Amino acid sequence: MLDIKFIRENPGKLKKALKNRGVIFDVDYFLKIDEEKRKKIKEIEEMRHRQKDLDRGEMKEAKNLKNQRKEKEKILSEIEAETDILLKQIPNLSLEDVPFGKDESANKILREVGEKPKFDFKPREYMEIAEKLDLLDIKRAAKVSGSRFGYLKNDAVLLELALIQFVFESLVKKYNFIPVIPPVMIKEEMMQGMGYLEKSKIKNQKSKMNEEIYFLRNDELVLVATSEQSIGPMHSGEILKEEELPKRYIGFSTCFRREAGSYGKDTSGILRVHQFDKMEMFIFAKPEDSEKEHQLMLKIEEELMQALKISYRVVQLCTGDLAWPSAATYDIEAWLPGQNQYRETHSTSNCTDYQSRRLNIRYKPANRFVHTLNGTATALGRTIIAVIENYQQKDGTVLVPEVLRKYLNKDIIS
Repeated sequence: MLDIKFIRENPGKLKKALKNRGVIFDVDYFLKIDEEKRKKIKEIEEMRHRQKDLDRGEMKEAKNLKNQRKEKEKILSEIEAETDILLKQIPNLSLEDVPFGKDESANKILREVGEKPKFDFKPREYMEIAEKLDLLDIKRAAKVSGSRFGYLKNDAVLLELALIQFVFESLVKKYNFIPVIPPVMIKEEMMQGMGYLEKSKIKNQKSKMNEEIYFLRNDELVLVATSEQSIGPMHSGEILKEEELPKRYIGFSTCFRREAGSYGKDTSGILRVHQFDKMEMFIFAKPEDSEKEHQLMLKIEEELMQALKISYRVVQLCTGDLAWPSAATYDIEAWLPGQNQYRETHSTSNCTDYQSRRLNIRYKPANRFVHTLNGTATALGRTIIAVIENYQQKDGTVLVPEVLRKYLNKDIIS
């Protein structure tokens, strides 16, 4: 959440930022409630001082003051609860270099990297190839679990495990990331601390945050949609040491999303599913280092794509397409020749101190909130799709990317 002092001192700036993000929020009403809260706090403090000044002979007046104070404290508690709810309905502010736009159509393509593969045959989509090679079974998954599920089989499983090993080795050795396999169920307050449970009014679109999440109501837990949601709260309520920053994690987990509002969109296959595996980078950094760490994450994502020799483009998201906690986001979209289009495989975001302020994660001796950043190392299902389509052969087989061959002990999937 935002620093309340910033809101008090910069109402005009906040109004403009909310307009740029397409968010409806009454800043003036919030400031009115906040002023009322501060007024009540002052009144209660004055009454406490008066109570202390009264001597034993003024018991009746002291009792009246105590009753009046209790009544004001009750009103203050209600005001504070409303203030907290309102404060959490404000998204993070976008950084200055984020392009303005209402939706994804205004996102900015920064660069295209790599040479798209050339074929002497019409390239096929991954599902046609995968089913013939017995790599995927969508029909049986639908029988067992319903739509938007799939069985990964045979060399597709080994390909996923190869990607996991490749990414862990790359990030742990070269960039000192701490490997972690986090829980996939977390408390609702931790998900709220990460900024993913707020209901809000957004122009031209419905807030998807609650709709995307699987709630386990009986246990007051939720299933994570990405590892960052369970890695971020690891240090909630803690004070980190300045010398251990930046603290970098690379996590692997299964993730769960309802895919609400995407009916009829990529319903077959494994591109848009309810359950998928993902490797996620997460960094706790000093505020002055967060932009540098954000660029590092993007660099790592590009290095991994380049190692796989898959053509891609880098996209900077506009103000209207940012996730609730994000101040700036870059996507990487891989070229899929069978579909003749780019599809998102990676995303990296700088959430500044929006999450750490909610989760109370500071560092000493500065006693400041850390900045949190997240980035996809590899969305395994989508990366497998990209490998199948880019490395397909005329005879229906698939070449294994050179960088992964040592893990699979083979050059070709047939």
